[in-house]
Amino acid sequence: GDDPRVEVVEAAYTDRAALIRAVAGARVVVSAVSGARAVIVGAQRALLTAAVAAGVPRFIPSDYSSDYRRVTPGSNRNFELRREFAADLDAAPIRATSVLNGAFADMLTGQAPIVLFDRRRVLYWSSADQVLDFTTKDDTARVTALVALDDDAPRVVEVAGDRVTARDLARTMTEITGTPFALQWAGSTGVLSTAAKAMRRVGRDEQETFPAWQGMQYLVSMYSGEAELLHVDRERLGAHTWTSVRDVLAAHVAERGASTAA
Repeated sequence: GDDPRVEVVEAAYTDRAALIRAVAGARVVVSAVSGARAVIVGAQRALLTAAVAAGVPRFIPSDYSSDYRRVTPGSNRNFELRREFAADLDAAPIRATSVLNGAFADMLTGQAPIVLFDRRRVLYWSSADQVLDFTTKDDTARVTALVALDDDAPRVVEVAGDRVTARDLARTMTEITGTPFALQWAGSTGVLSTAAKAMRRVGRDEQETFPAWQGMQYLVSMYSGEAELLHVDRERLGAHTWTSVRDVLAAHVAERGASTAA
């Protein structure tokens, strides 16, 4: 863009010298990438190595997720890739801060099979009362910017724009639409995990970022409670009006209505 405060520098992750030049003089490196092993582990290792070589004091990895630290091995590939890189980061001579924000709230608008708008159902696995953490991408970006400016930020910052259960979602959708939304049990997280593993074994999409089985693994981590954020602290980030799950769902319902009317 034309913002004089922004300098755009291009460097390939395979070009060590270019990466070092790109981050030289920075107070903090903020990684914001998406991908499978080649990106979350491979590319970030290259960026971390460059940051250390350039003497950058701080590093924020591309986590932006639920709490991947407690998930059962083999239950969520993308979370385990983050955990693998976190071990590298903790061993490096640099101060790190991870931003954990739960799931991105736009998952609820159809990306994940949780709120079924046409069928007026809210799916859940195992328990309709399991707490689910959601934060919009804009709120997550704001938090990350504040963390980048905070030299005293801890190793992990946990935030959630909203925390709801499947039962809450059904109630909220009923209130927004004026039409009853019912809860629907979709099975146990154990059965869902087994199905995800079977699909992964027969699939040829291991290098994709979000194959269908990975989406199933996310649901397992969320509804089992393994990835629930246990130390959410929004107060340390100052006053802010967070976008709620109701806000996100209401906007999506209004958009669907406008599209139908058109």
